Amino acid sequence: MSEHHFVFVHGAGHGGWCWYKIANSLRENGHKATCIDLKGAGINLTDPNTVSSLDDYNQPLNDFLSQLPLDQKVILVSHSVRGGSMTAAMCQYPSKVSMAVYVAAAMVKPGTIIPPILKEVLKICSGMIETEAEKIWDFTFGNGPCNLPTTMMMKPEYVRDKYYNESPMEDYTLATTLLRPAPIMAFAGIVDIPAAPEADKIPRVYVKTGKDNMFQSSRQDLMVTLWPPAQYFLLEESDHSAFFSQPEALYKILLEAASSISP
Repeated sequence: MSEHHFVFVHGAGHGGWCWYKIANSLRENGHKATCIDLKGAGINLTDPNTVSSLDDYNQPLNDFLSQLPLDQKVILVSHSVRGGSMTAAMCQYPSKVSMAVYVAAAMVKPGTIIPPILKEVLKICSGMIETEAEKIWDFTFGNGPCNLPTTMMMKPEYVRDKYYNESPMEDYTLATTLLRPAPIMAFAGIVDIPAAPEADKIPRVYVKTGKDNMFQSSRQDLMVTLWPPAQYFLLEESDHSAFFSQPEALYKILLEAASSISP
């Protein structure tokens, strides 16, 4: 069996911890798995209110890719709105990435005009309208109440339905102890990543989640239409968090996708 190195990028509010089931399965079967904590997420000690930009938020991922040996490539796997973080990393380090897998993730081609329905990044994976923002999210104003908010976190009463509606209760319970506020400045720039021809050559895989209450099915379909991936998979019974609700199926998808490339 060929060994692959998978590098996982979590979604907003989450951390590398959310991939623990997938990472364990991969490691037990002879593959490598690295779960990145972006800045201010997971066990990264940075205050998320101080994260200043997409590049700042992505620093741990960029540092990891920049330090890979010249002869090594990895398979990047991203979730939710942080698909934008993965795309940005692909553009900066295309020679380090052999494949990019978007799991219910924001997949927007760099350098293209984005339709309004996708351009509002805060809505991409929330399915909310502007008047619902304060209903669903708690905002922190780290720079004072007269300035824009610095972080956002889903209110506890919405977490189960939006993130984990099909996931085991124990994973939902674990997540409620580990979720952290997401830095709002990390959303800026995701839809304005400049064109990167080398990154566009990297094989992409899209994994759609069929019972997703967070990322509307029509918006996932639109992204796939606008930037068709090399491979497409549907997890019909998955909520937004496929790593909890459908870990075995997602694991098999990752191996099937990876089988098309050299390790």
